[in-house]
Amino acid sequence: MPEFSRAVIDVARNMLWKREAQEQGGLLSGQDPSAVNTNDPLRLWIIQVGVIILTTQLLALGLRKIRQPKVIAEVIGGILLGPTAFGRIPGFTQHIFPQDSRPFLSLVANIGLCLFLFLVGLEIDAAVIKRNARLSVTVAMAGMCLPFGLGAALAVPLYNTFIDPSVKFTNFMLFTGVAYSITAFPVLCRILTELKLLDTTVGIVVLSAGVGNDIIGWTLLALSVALVNAGSGLMALWILLTCVGWTLFLLFIVKRILYWLARRTGSIRDGPTMFFMTITILLLFGSAFFTDIIGVHAIFGAFLAGIIVPREGGLAIALTEKLEDMVSIIFLPLYFTLSGLSTDLGLLNNGITWGYTVAICALAYSGKFGGCTVAAKFAGFSWREASTIGSLMSCKGLVELIVLNVGLSAGILSQRVFSMFVLEALLLTFMTTPAVTILYPPEMRVRASPTGSNFANVRDGAQGGEAGVQNRTNADTGDKRTRFTVVLDKIEHLPGMMALTQLILPPPPSYTPSDPHTLASDVVDSKTSSPAPSISSTGPSIDAIRVLELSDRTSAVMKSSNVEQLVATDPLLDIFGTFGALHGVPVSSSLAIVPFEDLGASVSDHARRNDSHLILVPWLPPHYSVVTVPMQDNASPEGPTTPRVAPSHNPFDALFRATSAGADEHDVSLSHSQFIRGLFSSSKTDVALFVDRHQPGGVAKNSHTGTYRLFVPFFGGPDDRLALDFAVQLCANPRISAIVARVTKRDTELAPTGSQEKAKIVDDERLGESHTQHNTTTIASVFPDTVYGHATTQTRLQSETADNIAWARYTRSDDPSLAPALSRMEFDEASTPTPLHYLIERALAMSEDAADENSRLLILTGRSRRLAVENHHAELKTVLEEHGGVGNEVKRTVGDVTTALVVSGCQASMIVFQTALKSE
Repeated sequence: MPEFSRAVIDVARNMLWKREAQEQGGLLSGQDPSAVNTNDPLRLWIIQVGVIILTTQLLALGLRKIRQPKVIAEVIGGILLGPTAFGRIPGFTQHIFPQDSRPFLSLVANIGLCLFLFLVGLEIDAAVIKRNARLSVTVAMAGMCLPFGLGAALAVPLYNTFIDPSVKFTNFMLFTGVAYSITAFPVLCRILTELKLLDTTVGIVVLSAGVGNDIIGWTLLALSVALVNAGSGLMALWILLTCVGWTLFLLFIVKRILYWLARRTGSIRDGPTMFFMTITILLLFGSAFFTDIIGVHAIFGAFLAGIIVPREGGLAIALTEKLEDMVSIIFLPLYFTLSGLSTDLGLLNNGITWGYTVAICALAYSGKFGGCTVAAKFAGFSWREASTIGSLMSCKGLVELIVLNVGLSAGILSQRVFSMFVLEALLLTFMTTPAVTILYPPEMRVRASPTGSNFANVRDGAQGGEAGVQNRTNADTGDKRTRFTVVLDKIEHLPGMMALTQLILPPPPSYTPSDPHTLASDVVDSKTSSPAPSISSTGPSIDAIRVLELSDRTSAVMKSSNVEQLVATDPLLDIFGTFGALHGVPVSSSLAIVPFEDLGASVSDHARRNDSHLILVPWLPPHYSVVTVPMQDNASPEGPTTPRVAPSHNPFDALFRATSAGADEHDVSLSHSQFIRGLFSSSKTDVALFVDRHQPGGVAKNSHTGTYRLFVPFFGGPDDRLALDFAVQLCANPRISAIVARVTKRDTELAPTGSQEKAKIVDDERLGESHTQHNTTTIASVFPDTVYGHATTQTRLQSETADNIAWARYTRSDDPSLAPALSRMEFDEASTPTPLHYLIERALAMSEDAADENSRLLILTGRSRRLAVENHHAELKTVLEEHGGVGNEVKRTVGDVTTALVVSGCQASMIVFQTALKSE
């Protein structure tokens, strides 16, 4: 009775299936969480995502150190998880990436791919091509035609050797040509930004050519897919015409509607609203759906949707910020893993295959490099610049991998040929950064002039040569500094920068009410007298630079390529510009978006190019939890409480450092300290660090009358001489007075020259630099942090002679131009065995006096005593034991004198000076 048997089997199957569906024990009931369940694929999918993300992120941590883009880590991670490496482990593929689970993985990956192509469309700005069409079109066309021809030529032997005859040769040739001729625009933007080439003539041409290359490449890919999916040539024509019609519909109708909607909803002014985001996402997937059903890949529709989003008001950047994290963290690694599962480098197992692989790599690079280099040289670039353009245009990255995956899914490429091309894309992308670094070093770079045409340019370092030497010469002779570079990076630093900037401004002319009877005569006198010089012509000029860290996000790269628009809309620059306008001082604004390790060098280069006299940079020292300090016998019970021991530094911070330092106040200050020390170590311009001691959000205890009292401790050395010169300049303001104390050490308790104690001190200071490895090389080779000079007779004589000349210039000066300032300054000398304790007592006393007078105390110190002999290490250790310790970053940032004042509890703000670095 087979019918009965079948009925029993069906009932039993239904009962078992029902029991399995009702089972909720999961792992506790003995179920395998990695088992494939097509009705509930979430468990296995989470396992797959975890493995993929961990693998790619660990690889990215290592490759980031050699300045490789993240796409390299994602491609290598996908290959390792495939049959090339981990797939050879018994049971790995069957449990982690079984064949039945790949449709779900592919669905999510393709959704992510559509989102990524939408972001690529957001990145592309047609205005870039229009501004630089003369040169970029030539380079883009040469970079497309020659590689396409070489790819088509190589397709003949590849087709005859590796491709099944059922595949049409024309389809294979077209895919090979597109893979050869395309350039990875997203990865190219990232490399240009990291290497600081976006504002060079080379970077402008490459960026413009890359945009055009990308648009043509996607168009050719759409044509290739249409030819593959069409059954006949007439059907291919219909597909192509439909695609063109859809593109025109989006560009000329939907784009206008989307712009109207963005203005209507306020998305351009205030960022994308929820309704605008909903319409945009629907448009994205609707366009992808339409291009997919007509026979063109869905990614082309997503790409078109990104192009038509309005760029006004930074709307495209805001949309990117909302989508990019999920795409880059989850979706793209999934897509690369799918590529890796189809990539088996073990198939490259014979000489013929490796010969063709070498030929693919050589022809792909030589085609792009040769075509773009010759075109750039023909356009007027030097051979070095032209070869750099060729190397950058050879970058393949993600875009070629997408083309290859489309060809593989269409059945045009075999797995062996697919693996050969994946290796070529990986190699050419890996080569881009080191090749450009060698071919186009910073000293050879030509930057576009901010005025005139795009390519009326000057070389890096052209200013800062003779001008820089003259600049430093003027500074050494004590001439007035009038050109300042003000660094703005965080909103909490803005009050301090405003306060410091106000000090350097000339005082406003005094106003006396006029007698109405003398008003007419005053008018007559004003007509006959010569006009007074304006502040803008004789006073200081300020260049405000906003520094932003370049993160791994696509939006950061988009911001770096739209600096002109960001400068006009940045709130910090807007506030500071308004502050300058209210005081009648010209303020020029600029913005720099560079990697964290290059922030200091970027500010230094900017100040040198603008021939600045002094860089003003803010710093809020870290605030630690206050611990009660045992009072000494002579301590006052009403004395200020001081911080005790700083928290220890996490050794993994440098490795896993995020884009922002996080919510922890100490971490924020530590991150900013590393930036400041990088600026100190690389600056060829004088630097003034404003240590702002006010508590953000706090209320001042006393009203402030606008008067300042300066305290300048003078030990000697170039940094202290700079502090003295600046104090004299500030005292030209009638509301500022100063006390200058020249302090000398009376006894010789310091260790003798060359002793083990001094060597240990220097070693201790250099130790601990390991947590900032991004700057260790620069600091150690240029100027170690606050390490004192060698105690030689020649050094002592040089330092003392220069100090005596600077001291005598102001204490015995007959210069009438200095008389008003010197009349508000007091000079005294003190000799003490404990100079730091003397300064602390003096500063605390002056702080109390300033509070009684409703004025503010400002302390001006030098950062270190280069070219001087004596140091304060031994006494500073005693001060720290008495008042409590601070983090090592404080001492390394501001030096020993300022550290002693900080831990003493003195709430006065301080300006720490470092002179321009010169060969010593």
